[in-house]
Formats: sequence, C-alpha cells, structure tokens
Amino acid sequence: MGVAYPNAQSLPVGVVMRRSPGITRWARWVWKAGGLLPGAPQADWKLLREDGDVSDFHAATRDVWLYVSDTEAYAHELGTHDPSLYVILRASEDSQSSAPLDVIQVTASPYEAQDYADSGEEIVEKVPMPAIILKWVADFVKAHHSEEPFVKRRRDKSRTDRVQDGIGDPRIAQPSDVYRAPSRVPSEVPE
Repeated sequence: MGVAYPNAQSLPVGVVMRRSPGITRWARWVWKAGGLLPGAPQADWKLLREDGDVSDFHAATRDVWLYVSDTEAYAHELGTHDPSLYVILRASEDSQSSAPLDVIQVTASPYEAQDYADSGEEIVEKVPMPAIILKWVADFVKAHHSEEPFVKRRRDKSRTDRVQDGIGDPRIAQPSDVYRAPSRVPSEVPE
C-alpha cells in the first residue's frame, strides 16, 4: 500500500477536487479541494459525482511522505483542533489540458505547507485528515518523536560594560576624539 524506510514512510492519497459555479462573471468555476481518498489508485481528473452544476473529480493521487526529521511538525498538526493534510496546487501551465490545476503534493507538515504558501506561486488547501491517515500519522509520531528539552542560554560572567571597546580600529592611533566632526583640510590651489 505504501513505502516504508527506516527514516520515512509513504501512503498514496487521492485528492478530490470540487468544481462549483463561480459567483462573479469573471470566475466561471470555483475549484476547492473537497476530500482525500487514502490508498487510492492513480487517476487523472476522473469524474466521481455530479449534482447539478457541482462536480467532484479524483484529480490525482500523490504519496504523503512522513519523515523522522519532521515529527515535530506532525505532532504540532495532530495537536490542532482539526488535524489536516495540506494539498499543494498550482495553476496548470499546459494549455491543452482540461485540468485547471496541477496537484503538486500532499503533506502532513504545516511547516512545509507554510513554505509553499509564502512563495505565492502555489495554492495551499487544508483538508481534514481521514481517520485512517490520522491513526497512521499518530502512530508514526509516537514511534519516532522525542521532545527536545528547552535549554535556556546563560550569559557568561565577563563584564563588558567596564571597558570601552569598539571605538575605531585599534590598529590606528587615535590622537583626538573619534566622535568629533571632521575638520576641513585646506587644499592647495595652484596659481
């Protein structure tokens, strides 16, 4: 069903995109990630359901990867009110394609999703985690996550306020006040 390595696991997840009529005349259709299909086979914008003007499509199937190095992010997501997966979408560049969006990735890391959102080039949709994926992520975090204890940094005991330091370059002799305004040096004018 998925792939397992010592430091990573994956699970295929189908992305369901919902198309509904747009509200304005400038946007004919509104597309929204409407659900996830754990363990779904590969698909390419397969029509699942039509109800009047609203249609659901199995847009694509992508592997959700969990990495041991990112367990803090997954634990953070599991601690939220509604744990979710994040679907990363991008406007389709293929003018011949009937699909308006390309499904780039599905991730369980809110930190990674934030990185994509910050770029401004991708659309990030938050979709609630199905129960089976929630259990899979929780089991992964339980097996691999260890909290790092907070260590407060302590200052060293040297007193830096008693020595005047940082005035000019110590390699250059300072015959006068370094804070004075520069004086004007008369220049020789040839006659």
